[in-house]
Amino acid sequence: MPLTLHTAFVPTCEQLLGGLRTVIDRAEAHTRAEGLDDAELIGASLVPDMWPLPWHVRACWVHSGYALGLMPTGEFTPDFTAIPDSWDAMRAMVDEALATLTGVDEDDLERIADSKVTFVMGGRKLMEGTVSQFLLGFHQVNFQFHAATFYGICRMKGVKLGKMDYMGPLPTARASTAGD
Repeated sequence: MPLTLHTAFVPTCEQLLGGLRTVIDRAEAHTRAEGLDDAELIGASLVPDMWPLPWHVRACWVHSGYALGLMPTGEFTPDFTAIPDSWDAMRAMVDEALATLTGVDEDDLERIADSKVTFVMGGRKLMEGTVSQFLLGFHQVNFQFHAATFYGICRMKGVKLGKMDYMGPLPTARASTAGD
């Protein structure tokens, strides 16, 4: 059985978004338990020239549900206009991405897998490729980087987390709609 683009992209994003939601919950609980101000963790980054915590949630949103929504248009432009500023805003962004992913039709995604997409930023065309190339070679890699960086910042700040928190719930088979 060949691997579909949907199978290669969507379940991994769903799984890691589930993990990201858990890490957000644990980070907030950590700030409460330690008597910290939320800003201490929300404003943290690995190094001064890297994005702080909420930007990584936004990047996970951009490189999952938002990106999938733009693929049929043939143009991808990242959207970093609404950076979450609280634990609840971060959870809402993760939930929005998960809802978008849940609604992706596998057949629709396969139909556009070889369609061209152009990456445009600041009015400039930066690169072109197929939907498959963008989702697997650009978005999936960026998504995983930002999810791992969010986890890493939280660990660096003392949040007690393990690998399974990062990984999230393992993907399960979707119920068949064919009427067995």
